[in-house]
Amino acid sequence: MKSTKTIEPTLLDNADRFQHSFFSEFTLREGPRPIRLPGDIEKTYKFPTFYGDVTCSVAIFMCDYEKARALLPDPSMAPIRTTRGRAALTISNYIYRNVGGIPGYNEVAMTIPVMLDGVKGAPLLPLITANPAKGYYVFAMPVTSLENKIRGDEFWGLPKTVQDIDIDVRDGRCHTTSTDDDGRLFFELSVPTTGKQKHMREVGTVCSMLEGKLARSYTTFEGDFHLNTRLGGLFSRVPTVNQGPAPAGGLRLGDSPHADVLRKLDVEATPFQTRFAQSMNACFDLPYRVALAPTA
Repeated sequence: MKSTKTIEPTLLDNADRFQHSFFSEFTLREGPRPIRLPGDIEKTYKFPTFYGDVTCSVAIFMCDYEKARALLPDPSMAPIRTTRGRAALTISNYIYRNVGGIPGYNEVAMTIPVMLDGVKGAPLLPLITANPAKGYYVFAMPVTSLENKIRGDEFWGLPKTVQDIDIDVRDGRCHTTSTDDDGRLFFELSVPTTGKQKHMREVGTVCSMLEGKLARSYTTFEGDFHLNTRLGGLFSRVPTVNQGPAPAGGLRLGDSPHADVLRKLDVEATPFQTRFAQSMNACFDLPYRVALAPTA
C-alpha cells in the first residue's frame, strides 16, 4: 500500500463495521481534545480506536540483551531475558481494513517485550505467559497514513514514520515489505499462514515516550492464529541480519537508514516464532498512565 498524506475533512461514518460482540465490551468516548491536521482540518476522535477485520502477521526474533536494554529510554523498563544472553524482539504487521472514524491503512509495530517498574521475571516465562508487569516498548512504527502518524504523535508519542508498506498473502505466506520516501528498502519479511491453530485473546500494555515521559496504553485483540515455534532456537544461536543473506522466510534489511536500529540490535535473521491471523478484531486506548516526572 502506497503511503497517503490525504486527510478527509470529517470523521468517517463507519460504526456499522464494528458490530462484532468483541467491540460491545468497550465504551466509546470523546477524545481529550481536538487536534489540528494539515489543510486547516480539526478533528476530535473517539477512543478506544476500533480495528475490524485485521490481517496480522507476527515474527518474534532473538536479539542481543544488552543492546536491547541500551535502546530503552526509561530505567524502569528492562528487556525480558530469553536464553544465551538474548532478549526478544517482535515485528507485527497489520492490514487495518476497518478503523473507527478514519480510512484503513497498513502498519508495522516493532517492539521489545519488557518488564516494568523494576520487576524482575524468570527468563522467558513472562514472554509466554500473562504477567501484569509485562509491556511492549515500541521503538519503530512505519505506517502508510499521515493522519495516523499525527494521531500517534499527539496522543501516544509513538515513533511513527510514513512509509509504503505492502502486505500480501500468497502461496501460503504473508509477505511484508516496507520502503521509505526515497524508495529505499527498510525490511522484508514473510511468515507462514499455516501452523498450529490457536484462538488468542490478549490484553497488553504498549509503552511509548510521550513528551519525555513513559506512557502506558492498553491494547486488546482477539482472533484465530496459526503458530509456528522453533524450539531449538532457545538453545542455539542462528546468524544475525548482519552476518549474510537472510534465509528463506527470514528477515532481510535494506539500505534505508531506518534499518540501522535493527542492525545495532544484532537481530537473528530467523524468527523464533511466527503467528498469522487472516481476520482479527482489536482496540487501542489512550494512555492510562504517564510517568509523573521526567525519566532519568
